[in-house]
Amino acid sequence: MVIAIDGPAGAGKSTVARGLARRIGFTYLDSGAMYRAVALMSLASPEEDPGALAERADIRLLAPSPGEDPRVLLDGRDVTAAIRTPEVSEAASRVAVRQRVRAALVVRQRALLSEGDWVAEGRDIGTIVAPDAQLKVFLTAEPLARARRRAAQLGADVQGVLAEQSLRDARDRERAHSPLRAADGALTLDTSQMTVEQAVERIAGLARPP
Repeated sequence: MVIAIDGPAGAGKSTVARGLARRIGFTYLDSGAMYRAVALMSLASPEEDPGALAERADIRLLAPSPGEDPRVLLDGRDVTAAIRTPEVSEAASRVAVRQRVRAALVVRQRALLSEGDWVAEGRDIGTIVAPDAQLKVFLTAEPLARARRRAAQLGADVQGVLAEQSLRDARDRERAHSPLRAADGALTLDTSQMTVEQAVERIAGLARPP
């Protein structure tokens, strides 16, 4: 079974997906980690086409147990911490609009999801990567609520995060390839006033109905 969780930055995708995978014993796929890995390569080699980097990169996600954050290996090097910096986050948003990058990573994501039970989160899981997923959820939240969550994670100024978030949202929605939108048949869940536990319980109930 594949559960696809999509949505904008700060909506709680990663936290909810991890909690859900832990709750129901599925493997957690953080598709954004793959784009971050390509972004890290692009920052190190700005003269190269990010698409070419994505095609030749050896990106591996090693999950120790259901719901746990995977270790991210890039060409055999552990980059789990390196891909979480604000600089890499911004670069990931830029490389993610490139069709060649997305095409290369979608192939790898589909290969992973072809076997086993997964909770996969990202921005195009339900629309492009796994349109046949048995359960699709689109997580969203009010912009200020999302910015406050992100600022708390980064220890950053809320207004600065809100401004960056607006630019990133626009890029995600307006990109020509795999724009951010709710998949057909997806449950839209607004987490503005929800705890992580409440969101996990809601989705878990749909995944494993009584």
